[in-house]
Amino acid sequence: MRARAAALFVIVLLGAGCALAQGQGKKKGPQLRDVAGQVVDKDENPVVSAVIYLENMNTKSVQSHISDDSGAFEYSGLDPNVDYQIYAEHDGMTSSTHTISSFDSRMSVNIELKVDRKKDDK
Repeated sequence: MRARAAALFVIVLLGAGCALAQGQGKKKGPQLRDVAGQVVDKDENPVVSAVIYLENMNTKSVQSHISDDSGAFEYSGLDPNVDYQIYAEHDGMTSSTHTISSFDSRMSVNIELKVDRKKDDK
């Protein structure tokens, strides 16, 4: 009887080990955040070749992109545990600065940046 119980115990342990190994293969790395959107003017027309600035509030490093033919832009691979500030500039005009908070749980953030005031009024 003891031999059967010991054999059953070993089989259960082997099964649990296999299940753990399978679960480890499915682990995903940390999820990263994407921020995308469109730059528009005061009349809601897309702004081509606007410069979009994204500042990491922890490191103070700034990334910049240029909007495409439809005014679109995208940043990917961002740390969801960091706050970011984003704004756009074009032809001496600027948008409001928006904060993307680390408390915002969305992994994909979509934002519209309206370039509607003079850069000096910021």
